[in-house]
Amino acid sequence: MISAFTNTFKVPELRNRVVFTLLMLVIVRIGCAITCPGVNVAVLQYWFHHQSAQNGNGVAALFNLFSGGALENCAVFSLGVMPYISASIMMQLLSAVIPQLNKLQKEDNGRQKIMQYTRYATIGLCLFQGGLLSKSFEFPDKNPFLQGIDRAIHQLGINLVQNPGVTFELLTVLTLTAGTLFLMWVGDQITDRGVGNGMSMIITVGIVARLPAALIQAWKTFVPSGGQSSQVNPMVLVLMIGFLVIVIAAVICVTQAQRKVPVQYAKRVVGRKVYGGGTQYMPLKVNYPGVMPIIFGQALLLFPASIAQMIRQPWAQQVAAWISPTGGLYYLLYALMIFFFSYFWVATTFQPGQIADDLKKYGGYIPGVRPGKPTADFLDFTMTRLTFAGAIFLTVIAILPQMLSHQLGVPQLTASFFGGTSLLILVGVMLDTMRQVETHLIQRHYDGFLRKGRLKGGFDRTPAGRGEAVQQGVLIWGCVAVAVLVVIGLSLFIATHLR
Repeated sequence: MISAFTNTFKVPELRNRVVFTLLMLVIVRIGCAITCPGVNVAVLQYWFHHQSAQNGNGVAALFNLFSGGALENCAVFSLGVMPYISASIMMQLLSAVIPQLNKLQKEDNGRQKIMQYTRYATIGLCLFQGGLLSKSFEFPDKNPFLQGIDRAIHQLGINLVQNPGVTFELLTVLTLTAGTLFLMWVGDQITDRGVGNGMSMIITVGIVARLPAALIQAWKTFVPSGGQSSQVNPMVLVLMIGFLVIVIAAVICVTQAQRKVPVQYAKRVVGRKVYGGGTQYMPLKVNYPGVMPIIFGQALLLFPASIAQMIRQPWAQQVAAWISPTGGLYYLLYALMIFFFSYFWVATTFQPGQIADDLKKYGGYIPGVRPGKPTADFLDFTMTRLTFAGAIFLTVIAILPQMLSHQLGVPQLTASFFGGTSLLILVGVMLDTMRQVETHLIQRHYDGFLRKGRLKGGFDRTPAGRGEAVQQGVLIWGCVAVAVLVVIGLSLFIATHLR
């Protein structure tokens, strides 16, 4: 594994890609420390450190995690790339239900038009979200997402916004929109000239940037200063470290797990040559929807709770308490939504009928299954069973952070790395990046990260296969540790030279 990192810098093209990616990510981290004009960032930082650390703060903490602390600094990258991700998901879902968009998605020029529509939708979402964020900064006491910030303003004796008004709103909206568009450009540059998917890398480095703060919160919780007694049993910390390794290994195994459906191609004789023949495999992923069901479930659960907090009536507050993460009803609704969106995402993106037609067109068939509609029914039945197993896995991973936070007293920021969207995104992006790097190494006749020279695409149930999964887990968190050291050094540099 160490030799693979060394070989990465022996290939000129791969070395240039890695260096370019690191430079782009450094620019992203610098932008997360540049505050928008007219905002007293000390108020937000004080509120996040004192109020949000106590209750997790729901939406604000979630957006601050994905933006890598940019929201805490009210930086120009506060919106991050989430507007672009939301627009992409929206266009993908619309392409599945609108015939015109579905037709465009199958053409090269059509995909370019859909990408253009996605960028236009991103600008609209940035203007809308930037306007809401500027209004929230102007009137923080009326925003349910910023509960308790009025006490921070009173204790510090300064306002969150120095000169509120239309000028501040326009300047903030334009600044945040320009920041998101610049991040889109950086993401495209990383995808074309760097390593990995640019948008995913930006989200990942934002999550990794919050890891030092999570470790500090965990240390203060388990090892308090001033001779105070710890509120959490230190044995829980030891169990959590072992549990973290198990969770990471399980996430890697299920993320890589596939059902390989054999596909036999008939031989075709053209003149004196024989084409086709042989057996190939169609990989069907167990966790086909990825992290999307968790994101949709969180969004739909946070929305009614936020509306109920705005109403400020006794019955509305009771509804908000019922669907808060501290109640059992929350876990039940959360699990049901994850199951629903898992099947919904598979139904809109996985097309067994089209796959069956393509197999029949190119002379392929599944052994024991007739071509045409029986093949489509077989693929639909198989995918339904796989989705059920994947939905159970997503439900367990999604509920783990809330249970650790509310049952064991673990800080919300620390618990977020034990499951949910953070861990799934980290594992998925790390595996994809390592796969790309390994492809470059193997093409130059170098060994890959693992002893077999490749990252396994499916879940091998043999002891050797499980050993490969554990190696991948150790390797991923080794990469995360290196990234954390880089981020800490960069943060110290920014704090020294820009503050």
